[in-house]
Amino acid sequence: MTGGATLATPIRIDLGSDTKTRPTAAMRAAMAAAEVGDEAAFEDPTVNRLCERVAALLGKQAAVFLPSGTMCNQVALAALARPGDEVVCDRSAHIVWYEAGATAAIAGLNAIPLDGERGIFTAGQVHAAQRLPRMRHSPRATVLAVEQTTNLGGGAVWPLARLQEIVAVARELGMATHMDGARLMNAAVASGVSAAEHAAGFDSVWIDFSKGLGAPVGAALAGSRDFIDRCWVWKQRLGGAMRQAGIVAAAAWYALDHHVARLADDHANARRLAAGLAVLPGIRIDPATVETNLVYFELEPDVALDASAFCAALAAWGIRMFALGPRRVRAVTHLDVDAAGVDVAIEAVRAVLDHAT
Repeated sequence: MTGGATLATPIRIDLGSDTKTRPTAAMRAAMAAAEVGDEAAFEDPTVNRLCERVAALLGKQAAVFLPSGTMCNQVALAALARPGDEVVCDRSAHIVWYEAGATAAIAGLNAIPLDGERGIFTAGQVHAAQRLPRMRHSPRATVLAVEQTTNLGGGAVWPLARLQEIVAVARELGMATHMDGARLMNAAVASGVSAAEHAAGFDSVWIDFSKGLGAPVGAALAGSRDFIDRCWVWKQRLGGAMRQAGIVAAAAWYALDHHVARLADDHANARRLAAGLAVLPGIRIDPATVETNLVYFELEPDVALDASAFCAALAAWGIRMFALGPRRVRAVTHLDVDAAGVDVAIEAVRAVLDHAT
């Protein structure tokens, strides 16, 4: 990825990712006041309360607090399957693209990538991915993984009915189910369907606190008590004991109290950005596809700049976006970017395009 991170011009409006959010003053105060203890010994009351809250939020028995969403994915996959098994997922999944091969290196799994529509595949595709008839020579597809919302799919929200269909197929095939819920709360706010309803039927599910929820670090993985016990083994193997983690768990708690409903503002700003980009010559985007806070657009062939050069030029105006392919660009709205900031970003894009022609 590129985005002009080291240019002399300071970045004024950072649309590079919702991970760019910074803790608010009130969140920092909550962190400073947190009651803490040894998290690894279950003696940190703030972490314990957070895990109980997340488990209830997602309709599961228990949860474990982890440093990152990537660690949630890898701990979950390792706890659900055995080395040599296969995980069925979309071709654009985070576990395929952005976890440095950890699915193979840590969990020992091979990915069976499906060609979904905007990251959303069908029950029929899951059936077709099975190696039937089963023979001892062939690996077993034992885990089904989905992303809610889809990242490279442009922030699309899996419809509840589709989730229920693929869970039913997975159960029929004897597969475990995992939900990468990095932006699950975005999906819940956008759809009006609770996080627990989205997660129902999944053996494991996690939410990220460091994206749209605006905490500085952390994610929580939930499932059955037995599953979470197995996850603790993997957490230990991966060096994840965080000791007095109540300081960062307090930020997550604050985020759940104050930053969930306001995700609707990010979605509105993403639609505002998409609508403003759609009228600019040289930009190809369908604003109707923007469901949450992710905005993907293409540079038309007649634009002299490729995506990397476009993002570098945009950074010179103090605006950060990311190139995700030769002519594909991603922008992400979040709590540090308001509607006025979106309008400034649109005008900067216009200026870059004007200079490129």
